[in-house]
Parts: sequence; C-alpha cells; structure tokens
Amino acid sequence: MQAQVSPQAWHFCWVLLSPEKVPEIQYFGASALHTKISRYWGDIPAEQYDSLKKQLFSQISHFASGSKMVLTRLCVALASLALNMMPEAWPGAVTEMVRAFQEEGGGADGRARCLALLELLTVLPEEFQTSRLPQYRKGQVRGALGQEWGSVLPLLQQLLRQADSPGLVKARVLKCLSSWVLLDVPLNESEGLVQDSFAALGDPELFDTAVEAIINAISQPDSQRYVNTLLKLVPQVLQLQEQLRAAVQAGDMETSHGICRIAVALGENHSRALLDQVEHWQGFLALVNMIMFCTGIPGHYPVNETTSSLTLTFWYTLQDDIMSFEAEKQAVYLQVYRPVYFQLVDVLLHKAQFPTDEEYASWSSDEKEQFRIYRVDISDTLMYVYEMLGAELLSNLYDKLGRLLTASEQPSSWQHTEALLYGFQSIAETIDVNYSDVIPGLIGLIPRININNVQLADTVMFTIGALAEWLADHPVMLSSVLPLVLQALGNPDLSVSSVSTLKKICRECKYDLPPYATNIVAVSQVCYHFNIDTSQCMWLMQALGFLLSALPVEEILRNLHSLITPYIQQLEKLADETPNPSNKLAIIHILGLLSNLFTTLDISKQEEEGGDGVPLVKSTPPQPGPNPVVVVLQQVFALIQTVLSKWLNDSQVVEAVCAIFEKSVKTLLQDFAPMVSQLSEMLGQMYSTIPQASALDLTRQMVHIFASETDYFPPIKALFELVTSVTLSIFQQGPRDHPDIVDSFMQLQAQALKRKPDLFLSENLDVKAVFQCGKVHDLFSLAPLQTELLPHCGDIPPVGQVVQEDGKLLLQAVLEGIGGQSSRNLMDQFAEILFSMNKHCFALLSLWLKEVLQRPSFPSSRVSMEQKDTFSQQILRERVNKRRVKEIVREFTLLCRGLHGTEYAAEY
Repeated sequence: MQAQVSPQAWHFCWVLLSPEKVPEIQYFGASALHTKISRYWGDIPAEQYDSLKKQLFSQISHFASGSKMVLTRLCVALASLALNMMPEAWPGAVTEMVRAFQEEGGGADGRARCLALLELLTVLPEEFQTSRLPQYRKGQVRGALGQEWGSVLPLLQQLLRQADSPGLVKARVLKCLSSWVLLDVPLNESEGLVQDSFAALGDPELFDTAVEAIINAISQPDSQRYVNTLLKLVPQVLQLQEQLRAAVQAGDMETSHGICRIAVALGENHSRALLDQVEHWQGFLALVNMIMFCTGIPGHYPVNETTSSLTLTFWYTLQDDIMSFEAEKQAVYLQVYRPVYFQLVDVLLHKAQFPTDEEYASWSSDEKEQFRIYRVDISDTLMYVYEMLGAELLSNLYDKLGRLLTASEQPSSWQHTEALLYGFQSIAETIDVNYSDVIPGLIGLIPRININNVQLADTVMFTIGALAEWLADHPVMLSSVLPLVLQALGNPDLSVSSVSTLKKICRECKYDLPPYATNIVAVSQVCYHFNIDTSQCMWLMQALGFLLSALPVEEILRNLHSLITPYIQQLEKLADETPNPSNKLAIIHILGLLSNLFTTLDISKQEEEGGDGVPLVKSTPPQPGPNPVVVVLQQVFALIQTVLSKWLNDSQVVEAVCAIFEKSVKTLLQDFAPMVSQLSEMLGQMYSTIPQASALDLTRQMVHIFASETDYFPPIKALFELVTSVTLSIFQQGPRDHPDIVDSFMQLQAQALKRKPDLFLSENLDVKAVFQCGKVHDLFSLAPLQTELLPHCGDIPPVGQVVQEDGKLLLQAVLEGIGGQSSRNLMDQFAEILFSMNKHCFALLSLWLKEVLQRPSFPSSRVSMEQKDTFSQQILRERVNKRRVKEIVREFTLLCRGLHGTEYAAEY
C-alpha cells in the first residue's frame, strides 16, 4: 500500500504492466495506477493528461486479449481518469471511447475489442458511484455522463439485437445496461433496451443478467415519472406468467425466483403510480394476482422454495398506498382489494403451516430457524393487514376454526388448526381485541382442540397468553383455559410457551386468581423438578410473585413458606460446603429464584414515579404486620450473611446477593424500611472487606429511596460515608484497576447530590477528594457527578470551597480531553460539564478559561490563539442552549485533532 501511494508509483506501474510479467504483477501495476489517478489527481500536471489517456487506451487495447483481471483494473483506471477530466478537460469522453475501440487495429480481434469496450463502459458508472469527487463535481460529472448516454444506447441496442452476437457479448451488454441505469438514465430513453432484456429472459444463459438489468431499470426512484413506459412494462411482466408456472412445475427455483423479483420490483416501486391510472386497473390487478401466486408458491419455505418471502413488503406498500388516497377514491379501491387481502390471509396461513412431522424432523436446525423467522414475518404482515380488514378478519378466522373443530370428524392434520390459531395470536398480541365479539367463542373452542403435537401446543399456549388482557376483563372464562396452561407446565417441551403464558395471566389477572392460587403454586413446585431452563425458572418465580401479590398477607406467608422452604434448606446445605464451581452455580440459581420472586411480589398499589422510573410513593391498603417479603428476608438474613462470608471474593455470588435486596427495595420502597439498618450494616462490612460494584449499585438504590426519610437518614449517612471513604482510598492506589467501581461510584455520588445534598455537609466526607476523583478525564462516568456537583456551589459550602480551589484543574482536564487526549465519544459529556460550569460559576469559568488557554500549544498545537479566543467566547455566551455548547465542543475538538473538514470528521 505504501508503494502504491508513493511518488515512484507513477513510474513503476508501467514497468510492472510489461508483457513479460505474470498477471499477478501486472494486476498490481494496474491497481497502483488506479490508486494514483483516483486519490492523487492533484499530483498530475494538466499537460500530462493527454499522454496518460493515450497510454491507458494503448494498454487496454493490448490487454483486450490478455488477462481479464488486469483488463478490468485498467478499465477502472481509465474510468477514473475520465471522471476527473469531465466535462471541461475531456468533453465527449464516452463518445471518444466508443470510437477508439470501434476502429480497426491495435492488435486485438474485433470481438475482444468489443468486450474490452463493454467492460470499460460498465465500470465507468460503477467508478462514479464510489469516486471521491467533491459534491459540486459529482453533480457536474453526473450531468455530463447523462448526456453521454446517447453514445452508449445505440451501441448496446445494436449488439443485443444482432442475431449473430455471441452470448457472452449479450451478457456483457445487459451488465452494462444495469450499470448505466443506476445513474438515473430516464426510463423512457432506456425503454427499448428494457424491452429487449425481457426478450433475453427466454435464454437460460442470459436469464440472470437480464433479471438484474430489468430490476435496476425499474427500481430507480426517477422511473415513476415515466408512467406511460411503466404501463407498457406491465403486460411484459404478465407475459412471464407462463414461464413462471412452468418453472414452478419443473422445480426450477432460480427461474421462478427471478421472475418473482421482477414482478415485485414493478409492483413495490410503482404501486402508487399504477393505482393512479384508474382506466388500467385491470392490468395492475392482474400484476397483483401474479404477485399473489408468488406469495403462495407451492412448497415449504426455505426448503422447497425461497421466493414467497420476497413478496411480503409489496403487500405493506400496496396497503399503505390504498389507505393514503382520499376517502372517495379509497372506498373504490377497498372494494377491489379487500377480497384480495382476504385471499392473502388464506395464502399466508397456508404458507405458515408446518410440514409433516417426518419432513420437519429431516430439516436442519438452520432451516428450522429460517422457517421460524419467516413465520414471524408472516405474523407481522397479518397484524398489518388487520388495519385494513378490521374485525371482519377475526370473524373470518373464527368461522374457519369453528368449522374445523366442530366438524363431525376432526382433521387428522393438526397443521391447519395451528396455522389458524397462529393468525389469531399474531393479531391479538399487538392489537386491542377487547371489543371483539369472537374472542369468547375462541376461548370456548380452545379446549376442544385435540392437542397431540408440540408445535400446536406451543401455539395454543401463546394464543392464550396473547388474550391475557381480555381474560382480565372476562375472568369467568379463566376456568376454561387455565387448566390447559397448568397441564402444559408439566411438559418440559412446552416450558417456554407455558411459563410465559402463565406469567402473562398472573400479571394481568392476579386479582381473579386467588381461587386457583393453591393449585398454581402446587403445579409450579412440581414443575421445578423437571429439567426446565434457568430463565424459565426465573419467569415462573415472577409469575408466582404476581399471583401471591393479590392474596391476603397470611395466605402469602403460608404459600411463601411452602414455596421457599425447600430452597432455603438447600441453600443452608450449600453454605456449609467448601466452595467449588458446582455449588457456586447452585447458590447463584437459588438466589436468582428469590430475586425474581421479590421483583413482582408487591402487595401495594404504585402511584408516583421518581426520576429513575422507580416509584417513590405507594398507597397500601391497611395490612396487618410487616410486608411478607421483609418477613422472609429477615428470616434468611443470617443465612445470606453465612453464604457471603464464604463467597465474598466471588463477584457473581456478591452480585446475586445484592440483586435480591436491590429488587426488593425497588418493589417495596418504604415497606422495606425495617431492613434498612441491618442491610446498611451488612453492605458496609461487605464493601470494606472486598469492594465490588454491585454493593455500590445497591447503596445507590437505598440512597434514592431512604436518604430523605428522617428515621433512616443515620444508617444511610453512615453507609454512604463509609463506601465513599473506602472508594477514595482505592482511587489513591489507582482507579484504572477498578473501572466498574469507578462508574458505579460516580453514579452513587451523583444520585446522592440529586436526592440528598445534605450528605455532603458531613465532616466525615472528603468533598475535595470526591471532586478530584471526578476529574480523571478518561472516565466515562465523569459528567453525571460534575454536573450534579456544580449546581451546589452556592448551597453546600464544602462544594463551593472545593470548586473554588480545584475547578481550574477540572477545566484543564476537560480541555485536555477536548484537545485530543480522550475519545471523541466523550465530547458531549465534556460539553455538559462546561455548560454546568458556565451556568453555576460563570465568573470563575471566564477567569480560568483566559488563564488556561493562554498557555502555548494548549490544549493542542494545531489551534491558534485566535481560534482559542473564539471557542472561549462561544462557550461563555451559551448559558441556556446546551445543544449549541455540544456543537461548539465538537467543532473545537476537530480543530484540535487536525480533522476539521476531513471525510473522517464528516462520518462522525
């Protein structure tokens, strides 16, 4: 690469192209030539343009009969030369190229020269698309190329229509057309060639290149202006139906795929323009039906066909276009297209059907996964189509399912039933179906389904889950579906669908579930003994948390006792054992189960949310005694301490312990109060022995909820002071060894300033040290702390004093970062600090900026004194508009880094 960009490349590239070299060396020479022309055009004196052009023509002529890879690179080099010279220095460049290669001589035969010319004409537009021309030049060159199309068109037409043109030449012509139409060549000008491309579809050797040429031509954004041409193309596409049917029958997937792509490209890109041509409505409807045939192409995706998935976006586009017409026109189109969309639903549900069990078993895991994703795409399409068809779609599905399940003989194939249910589930998952009059009937039909297959059972589960909100409004229907869910829980193959459905029901219908609670808890306990995945165990615990929340306290405690006791006993046993990897996993699993249970076990109603999305106030119906979660936590507290004492070195176990309390605090809020003192004490001991980020995160949660409560301020204050002092002593040894702690510590300090600034009035807290650790300028977490500290310059004397003494050092660190010592990703955070300083200590900032920026070469040798003054004035001027400060900082950091105005900067 160094050789190619060196000045010597201008000389050695020609030597490397000499005939006695091997093609790999010649290729390097041609590549070096292209690199020099495309990237170092400014190095070439204008008087050498002509000789360079002649040398390239001569080399291309020579290599026309030689190595194809070298020929292509030389063509790309000449294309780059032409683009740099057009239009002033080389007007009519393309015309000259065509003429030069049509002339006899040059040592290559006519066919080789023809192929070389086609190669050159093909790479020219491609090189334009990737060229580094400045924007204004791009516009000029595009215009010049557009005018040159007149020289290319007759040549391509002549070669494509000549009966004796070899297949290779015709293929290259089609490729050349593909390349030129990407320059927005007007469709009416290339119309003849596009028609010829349709004719070429009959030749198997030209089929693929003809497909690409047609699709590229009709997919250009500009082509919708040429409605008359588009209307002529519709019958051309419709004429391919015979070839499409024959290909499908013969199992020729490549041909059917190509024809389908053409039909979809025309329909998807131009549905609006073609719908507008009302007198041609039958032609467009025929095209829509052709695309419908492609959607319903026989075979199972992705094993026997890969075409149907291409059509799904078309149905979205067509629906959007129909729905965007004014009411009167829309009504006319709906009359024509609603039946089409009902047919589409039938086709999609047929395509969504599973194959036979034997066939499905033979599929690879990759094919099964592709089929799953395909069904998700179908599901999304059905949900979208519901917007057009509305309640009638649900009625339609319900009638079909009803006929299927109430027929005197139920069908032996389960696939049909599963697909109809899948359609229901797709719609019910995202659309509010509470008003639908068919849901009661559907709930009534579900128990009649003969569930003899895992896929069918899964879909039944997910359908019930999708209807959980409806069941909450119609609790009388719970008794007909809940037994099915509980029965499925006992089958490990259905654990994902049954557990997620139970969780939805417990969340939505918890106040209607007390009569079933004992049964649900019992079945869930049995379920744990099956080999179900860890994440499903956690979901199940969350489901039980929702369920228990609605029971009276004494019943919650009774159920909790039977539910948790086996785990507590197991944890006691594990706590006695010598630590090893397998009992570590078991401990983390049990702690995880308790965390997930306490995440959702909430006996109060949440009312107001705090800044972190965590509620601050709750209305709790009068309940005797402490919260059940607190009762359990107090019972197991000593055990948790024992576990911790053995595993304090292991961050994953510590994290799992902290998660239990963090999730409980988030859920219970003030109800967690009885535990504040003992948890604060345990956290302090833990953190003093081995500091870990999860303990800081839990402390932050406690500060958020309890720092403002007078009764709990002393233990929270003591804990806050302790973890701050321990962390500061770690930082003195070097914070880089503890990036996770740094981040969590900064967030804790910022939270404390936000919720209870009084914490910083303590004599035991070294505000200066906190401030100084917050100016280590390569830390991501710096901004939240500083932007919370600075507003308290006036109301917290220790903060005011420390900003007065050390603010200049902070500013220096921020400017060093902006000057190039920190990642550009941090610039917005540095801007936040500058904005905050400007807002809360303006006089100091203006003085400091003047002093700090006086230093030569600070913060970068690339910025002048004048540029630094401008930056300083711009910052001091913006005391309200934070977004503008971010823009100023981004601009200044580019100047400091020498990146201003570069491509690299533009990408940022």
